[in-house]
Amino acid sequence: MGRGGTTRTCLLAALVTGLVVTGCGASGSGHAAGGRTDAASGERTGSAPPSPRTASDEELCAELVGYWSRKALEGDTYGDYQSMGLSDGQYDILRAAVAAARPVEERQGTRAAHELMDRRIREGCVDRYRDGGPTGGPWQ
Repeated sequence: MGRGGTTRTCLLAALVTGLVVTGCGASGSGHAAGGRTDAASGERTGSAPPSPRTASDEELCAELVGYWSRKALEGDTYGDYQSMGLSDGQYDILRAAVAAARPVEERQGTRAAHELMDRRIREGCVDRYRDGGPTGGPWQ
């Protein structure tokens, strides 16, 4: 198996292991969410851990488009927008951000280009999801 296959296999094994380890707490075992069980008394102590934070559509858009924009600026992309997990509208945001960042990168460096892309992507994603998201299909 090639190097890429080995890396994918290791990542998959780590993911599966992480899922198994984090899914072990059973009700009453003292390891489930909601505090701990005191070993001596058997009583529940502590408070429940905070609920996981959910990201807004704008945040998810900015994260995903930001990731692929950096790859595109480096020239390290593959496939089309769907293989990147982007909608057509998100891909439009990516293309505009990268196009604006290329001349900035040449003149001011990668850091300035990334800062510009981050701003453009955030603005694009906020605008895109301002009214609750696009309608007309999942890839719009």
